[in-house]
Amino acid sequence: MHANFKDLPDDARVWIYQANRPFTTDEINELKPQMDNFLQKWTAHGKDLIAGVDYPYNRFIVIGLDQSEAGATGCSIDASVRFIQSIEKAYRVDLMDKMNVTFKNGQYVAHKDLADFKKMCKAKSVSPKTIVFNNLVETVGEYKEHWEVPASDSWHSRFF
Repeated sequence: MHANFKDLPDDARVWIYQANRPFTTDEINELKPQMDNFLQKWTAHGKDLIAGVDYPYNRFIVIGLDQSEAGATGCSIDASVRFIQSIEKAYRVDLMDKMNVTFKNGQYVAHKDLADFKKMCKAKSVSPKTIVFNNLVETVGEYKEHWEVPASDSWHSRFF
């Protein structure tokens, strides 16, 4: 069952998919009904899943799942991954590669592969104060409070 992401409880589970490029406004407008349709039909062992989606910076797809009624299972997670893979193919975008870092560079959101980000840290092109997106957060509450953080407050700190 599709829910408004903003209405999900803080303990709702999240999956964050970062794109290697921003989606255009047209792409987001095209993607939203597809995503809503998927979430409306998303189930686990025949039970409707209560889920919502957020598209911050037109760069991320964040799926939140309220597990109070039913939680995700292996099959339902597989279904969501297949759906995300279909988005990758349709929009020629990479959403599954976890070896990339997305961070704020002034008013812009930048995306680099991990090796390049490490080099930027060594060269002091980014600092421990650089705002990074910590895609390892697991709940909506963590997403709200600890997703956009200084690199020093995330797993990225090991590169400084």
